[in-house]
Amino acid sequence: MLHKHKNSAFKLSLLTSLVLSGYAVANDTQDNLPLEKIAVYGQHHKNYITEEAQSATKLGLTIKETPQSISVVSRALMDDFSLDDINAVLESTPGVTVEQIETDRTYFKARGFEITNFLIDGLGTPQNSGSIQGTLDTAIYDRVEIVRGANGMMTGAGNPSATINMVLKKPTYTTQANASASYGSWNNKRVDIDVSAPINDEHAVRAVFTKQDKESYLDRYETDKTIAYLAYEGKLTDDTLLSINYVNQQKDADSPLWGALPLYYTDGSPTDYDESTSTAADWSYWDNSAERIYVTLEQNLSATWVAKARYAHIKNEQNSELFYVYGTPDKDTGLGLTGYASRYDYKDTQDLFDLYASGKFELFSLEHDLSFGISQANMDFNDQSLYDYSTGNGFPAMPDLATWDGIAPEATLVDKPDGSDVQNTQRSAYVSTRIKLADPLSILAGVRYTDWETKGTAYSVVQTRDDSEVIPYIGTVYDFTESLSAYASYTETFVPQKELDINAEQLAPVIGKSAEVGLKAQLLDEQVFVTLAYFDAKQDGLAVALPGSLPSDTRYYAADGINSDGFEIELSGRLTDDLSASISFSNLSIDGDELVKDYTPENQLKMAATYQVPFIDGLTLGANYRWQDSISRVQVKDPAGNALATTKQDAYGLLDLMATYEITQNVGVTFNVNNSTDEKYINSLYWEQGYYGAPRNYSLSVNWQL
Repeated sequence: MLHKHKNSAFKLSLLTSLVLSGYAVANDTQDNLPLEKIAVYGQHHKNYITEEAQSATKLGLTIKETPQSISVVSRALMDDFSLDDINAVLESTPGVTVEQIETDRTYFKARGFEITNFLIDGLGTPQNSGSIQGTLDTAIYDRVEIVRGANGMMTGAGNPSATINMVLKKPTYTTQANASASYGSWNNKRVDIDVSAPINDEHAVRAVFTKQDKESYLDRYETDKTIAYLAYEGKLTDDTLLSINYVNQQKDADSPLWGALPLYYTDGSPTDYDESTSTAADWSYWDNSAERIYVTLEQNLSATWVAKARYAHIKNEQNSELFYVYGTPDKDTGLGLTGYASRYDYKDTQDLFDLYASGKFELFSLEHDLSFGISQANMDFNDQSLYDYSTGNGFPAMPDLATWDGIAPEATLVDKPDGSDVQNTQRSAYVSTRIKLADPLSILAGVRYTDWETKGTAYSVVQTRDDSEVIPYIGTVYDFTESLSAYASYTETFVPQKELDINAEQLAPVIGKSAEVGLKAQLLDEQVFVTLAYFDAKQDGLAVALPGSLPSDTRYYAADGINSDGFEIELSGRLTDDLSASISFSNLSIDGDELVKDYTPENQLKMAATYQVPFIDGLTLGANYRWQDSISRVQVKDPAGNALATTKQDAYGLLDLMATYEITQNVGVTFNVNNSTDEKYINSLYWEQGYYGAPRNYSLSVNWQL
């Protein structure tokens, strides 16, 4: 039956391709005009929200025409508040929770679910989990687009949370150059250089280089980061455009956290360490490297049709020797903890290919949109873990963390090699359209067929999976006026499962369902964009262990997973000639998992604003504020299920301040103060352990532009 669906989907894509290629040729014969580049143009004020967003569909629609919540973090916002990595960007994004569980590993969540889809220029694959390791620097990106909810048309597999699309900087056909050098707290040194220039009227290149070396408020932790980026764009013919992008990022971390601090004592009371306390050994390290190549060939088929072929080769590597601390300390002595040393090496490679065509067609005197294509992703990863069970140094008893200096016996990490060798293949065919039923009313519909295959083993567990799913997308937009519209949408995603049911049959994939309704408005002469959205998302078919299953042969049944609903309000743009802002409030209610409900904030408020001081030429002041309400985690329960130890994080807000002064037309200085109120808070309760966020800190940068 799966093969029947597979053949049907590809036949649908092939048939549509043949029909439209005939239309494109016919239209080209009638009107052989050069194609205007199809892009998605948002209407936000360019100071803080970009004018483009490409993450929800491939139909060339504006943000207002797309029936989903879309936020875009612009280059300007990243520069103003030194949002130098993806963690900082998503902390400022409506409805997104950044679960910073370690120094070099982070999870992201939206609408109660892990975010597992991260794209670059709209191309990517879902991850096995939502963790980003080593952090992603933002120096090479023009903007970051966030589509909340399921995004079945663009990704297929994944959770009904959000899709993060990082859009690379592109070459420009006028010479541009800028550079900045900054110095901040904890000896934080960073240099950014960005140069773009035309080779001639039809070819251009761009290069970005970033170097950052810094210590930390955490004891012993230091990082050294290098990013190099090269981009080429050129016309091969009047109708053919070639783009090549190369990215190389290296981050070396000394004494990083693996795990974090214990959060409660043996008597159930909370721990309260200094913010600088770390469980990392002085010899530990965690090095991450990433190398990526993207090639895009864009062919104009007619005045209204374009075809794109895209290929990416991605390689990620990790090498680490880490030190984990576990157990529950005694409140009086601080003793009772044990160290745990491990060597972990990881490598994954991905080869991605996407071919699609998009354009417009006329029917019943109205213009409609259509896009269709196929894609394939080949993903291989292997890792290995080594331990020391022989020398006695692999699991040392720990002193009180409050006085520990990081000196631990160095383990001989050779014992019990174990790891993973897994191959994933994802094949998809998709088609989507927007039909204008009347000038104010449009219907969006699409379907994506995805075949997912997994082979290999992970820590002696067979990972075989073979799933095929058809993912629907349906939406509608009604324009009350040119500046006000209402929308509704429904879409799905899926996550393959390897678990077996009572009959030893592989469980069907988890299906994520996302429904959303909302309003979008452009105000103040289209300088301000407002979105109000209500959503309902859930998972069906989540694997849950059958009671009485043997540990050596656990069987599962399909159950309902998390169900979340809530609303989001976002306002962004230019409020006055001197004031620009981005303001959002999100509310989230979770059912189906009390643990997730407790550690996920129910309400979040996020605001960023800059004010150009009118009576001091060249001076701009800004503030970036993030607030979330209280969260908690039950750590220990008695046999009756009553909580014996609970970690609580009260509601808190973080206020970052900035001031920029243009000394000349080409030179300026920026002063940033982060966590200006010196709030002490736990980064995340996603795990049983946690550590504190950075206290108040400062940075000063000198900026130059040509």
